[in-house]
Amino acid sequence: MAPKSSDSVEGLRAAGNQSFRNGQYTEASALYGRALRLLQARVSSRAGSSNPEEESVLYSNRAACHLKNGNCSDCIKDCTSALALVPFGIKPLLRRAAAYEALEKYPLAYVDYMTVLQIDKSMTSALEGINRMTRALMDSLGPTWRQKLPPTPLVPVSAQKRWDAMPSENHKDSAKSKCKETTKAKNKVPSAGDVERAKVLKEEGNAFVKKGNHKKAIEKYSESLSFSNLESATYTNRALCYLTLKQYKEAVKDCTDALKLDGKNVKAFYRRAQAYKALKDYKASLADISSLLQIEPKNGPAQKLQQEVNQSLK
Repeated sequence: MAPKSSDSVEGLRAAGNQSFRNGQYTEASALYGRALRLLQARVSSRAGSSNPEEESVLYSNRAACHLKNGNCSDCIKDCTSALALVPFGIKPLLRRAAAYEALEKYPLAYVDYMTVLQIDKSMTSALEGINRMTRALMDSLGPTWRQKLPPTPLVPVSAQKRWDAMPSENHKDSAKSKCKETTKAKNKVPSAGDVERAKVLKEEGNAFVKKGNHKKAIEKYSESLSFSNLESATYTNRALCYLTLKQYKEAVKDCTDALKLDGKNVKAFYRRAQAYKALKDYKASLADISSLLQIEPKNGPAQKLQQEVNQSLK
């Protein structure tokens, strides 16, 4: 028996959580549905008092019940509603991907798994999903399968910050799970096949850069890194795209990741210095230029950038 629920949104959600933990998915779904209706009625009666985060969580939780019950269509519908309220939520993206996969809608599942990896590249379930989808798509669509995929949305860095900061259902459990996944990802050595796929995808990204399509190049580099994140050039190449698109914080992050792999990566120092300059963090920019010039004292672009930064400080 589920615990007696109160007539509040919070009480109904707590009761739904307990039912879900007890394996009573149909009952949990009904409780989440009641909480949603109550929340929506409360919003209707008080204009301007909407709570999209809580409503999104309730849709996502009900979607989990639908998924457990094998009701994939309703799972997709609820996940889409959750994502419309709070874009780029990891849980609804993963649940929708699983539902698409169960319905053999592999291109749509692939896009959702790839979107998750832009938010958290260490998410094991998404990495495993991408591997399954790649195999399925190669089998069903042939060698040109990537050309037949719908576009993967570009996830802003703010989405990851929101995910890290947002209180959500079972947040402590999510944090523990994320920690375990990160540890697994760090310990995981990419297979020869993964490394080869990563190289092919990086080359596809390079081709898009030459065409001036930096958004598509970022998508390819991100996909490459989901297979193998051991090549610093993929990070510096993606950082160049971020610089071009004026996404400077993302560029800084990629250059930092590249330097963790190769502490003397000249491109990483230069591009991070450029990003720091754009962010008006002149001290950090000069520090990177100094590190670069210790490696290549006669690097002309670095010397020019150093002069520009020094001018900005005056």
